[in-house]
Amino acid sequence: MAKLVDFISNVSLFKGLPEEQIEKLSRIAVLHGYKRGEGIFSDGENADGLYVLFLGRVKVFKLSSEGKEQILHIIEPGEPFGEVAVFSGNIFPAHAEAMEESKTVFFPRGAFVGLITQDPYLAMNMLAILSRRLKYFTRLVEDLSLKEVPQRFASYLLSGSDPRDKRQVHLNIAKGQLASLLGTIPETLSRILGKMVSEDFITVQGRKITVLDREALECIASGRKTLL
Repeated sequence: MAKLVDFISNVSLFKGLPEEQIEKLSRIAVLHGYKRGEGIFSDGENADGLYVLFLGRVKVFKLSSEGKEQILHIIEPGEPFGEVAVFSGNIFPAHAEAMEESKTVFFPRGAFVGLITQDPYLAMNMLAILSRRLKYFTRLVEDLSLKEVPQRFASYLLSGSDPRDKRQVHLNIAKGQLASLLGTIPETLSRILGKMVSEDFITVQGRKITVLDREALECIASGRKTLL
């Protein structure tokens, strides 16, 4: 229980809440474990509560009528997901699946809404999280509709570089999943990777990418340069 309380107190959604409220949250929390590839919830399923990832990684995604997967977000430990359930109490708008062995902390909607009504600060934190998600999805829609795949990939490399060494990018997902995140197919992503390597923009060793020409990637990401 102490470990759960400590975890909840460090989740961005709950930062700043008094100890009493953290204790109340821990009392309504339910821990769930998932195997790799196991579904957490499905698009259209009744939304009965909010999840926070405790351990592992989770992908949130949509499926087209043809079965094509578009990853919307990759959830890391400490991040909430399924938060639409808190306000709408309707259905989940996407699928969520464990990418590796994972654990979630689940907050049932009724009990969680009860706590929100008692503490406006919690409601403000919820709105801040939702606002950031809205900005993220607005940018995602813009990228998918207005930018070519090389632009999206160059932007991904630039934003995902190691803060300690801007030349290094460590892919924490498989290339097939990265292709889905970028709204393309693995074959197209492989061709772009090959072209960037042949142009000496990057080198690739497994999941480690070294940026050799950051300026070139910035030009591709902005559309000032095309990758022929």
